[in-house]
Amino acid sequence: MYQVEVFDANRHFQVEYPHKHDFYEVLFLQQGSGYHIIDSNKYEIKPPCVFFLSPGQAHKLELSNDIDGYIFLFTAEFYLLSEVNKNKLMEFPFFFSVEQNNPPLLLEQPDDRQFLQSLFVRGCTEVNHLEDVSEDTIRAILDLILQTCKKLYPADMVSMHHTKGHLLVKNLLRLVEENYQKNLSINEYANMLAITPSHLTQMVKQVTGNTSAKLIQNKVIIETKRLLVHTEMTVTEIADFLNFTDQSYFTKYFKKACGISPLQYRKAKE
Repeated sequence: MYQVEVFDANRHFQVEYPHKHDFYEVLFLQQGSGYHIIDSNKYEIKPPCVFFLSPGQAHKLELSNDIDGYIFLFTAEFYLLSEVNKNKLMEFPFFFSVEQNNPPLLLEQPDDRQFLQSLFVRGCTEVNHLEDVSEDTIRAILDLILQTCKKLYPADMVSMHHTKGHLLVKNLLRLVEENYQKNLSINEYANMLAITPSHLTQMVKQVTGNTSAKLIQNKVIIETKRLLVHTEMTVTEIADFLNFTDQSYFTKYFKKACGISPLQYRKAKE
């Protein structure tokens, strides 16, 4: 699955709450202002810039009427179809960030902005040729966009995300995103990664400074907060949704992480 198109006031529909996608997103903005809220972080929009989202991240856009740019949406299956290296998406520093943040890439040089614009324009042109659209061409354009953005990223960030430890943690983050509703154990995630639980814990601690349990907990808490604020699900229903068999334990789990109960958190956000 893929989609590339112009992103402006005519395309954008106002969503009043953070919503999630199950695909990757590259948002290239050339003009306008506002804010992009991704998970619990709020970023000011300062064009020209590029935002990146990984599957499962909740985001909300607050945009001015003169916003203008392009958006490219795609799945891992589409991008990796002909790739031997199935970790290639994980090697980009802006997807499944180990630091759990998503600051935009600021385009400081006019030539960089113009080159990226030409790639998005070409992508839109290819997509509009419905009778003879070439997915290989679109895939090549997408790869050039991602490789260009990677080249413009700070060199230390790019090299760091190529290390074995970072790739392991990124793959864990991807697995947590795909399976957080199942409330899996550290052992189960370690089995999925074909490593021992102790090695997983050691690598996560080395790369992030946190434990594996804390990394998994962070995702569960972020999702719980989103459901508390933006749905009418009861605490029991949220606990069931996240595969907690005991609502009382779920409430204690949330309170230990946040300092207040789920209901107190919902009331504070009303």
